[in-house]
Amino acid sequence: MNGKARPPATPAEALAAMDRLIATSLVAQHAIAQRLGLNVTDLTCVGHILGAADAPLTAGELAVRADVTTGAITGVVNRLESAGFVERRADPADRRRVRIVARDSASRRIYEVYEPFYDRLAEVFADYSPDEIAVLGDWLTRTGGLMSTYLAELRERGDA
Repeated sequence: MNGKARPPATPAEALAAMDRLIATSLVAQHAIAQRLGLNVTDLTCVGHILGAADAPLTAGELAVRADVTTGAITGVVNRLESAGFVERRADPADRRRVRIVARDSASRRIYEVYEPFYDRLAEVFADYSPDEIAVLGDWLTRTGGLMSTYLAELRERGDA
């Protein structure tokens, strides 16, 4: 690795830093959602819809990704449609099925809010070698999977 020297950190210190990042991220998501005239669940759903890009989601698929009921997702999609973020389109393969598609303006609206932060993240990433970024990407991917698995376990037990 050709990255620059990093300060030492124990797993406990890294975990504490992650906890602070998650807490700050939660507060930031609320602020960003509010700025866009949305709630956090709606903002999360816009993210999933934008992430689906060329493979638009059905309401059921969106409900699973956002971890909300199919009944609740109807209200989410209605609000997002009213706010101009999404539209419902018939599935070309099955006209009985409806897909949720982001409007072009939605991407621009979201981008305007997130761009300054993502530009700053790019500066942070520029300080890391490709090998270090690979480790970060691996850790984030594996930890995200772990978090999803643990959340499912909590739900099975009735704890969440």
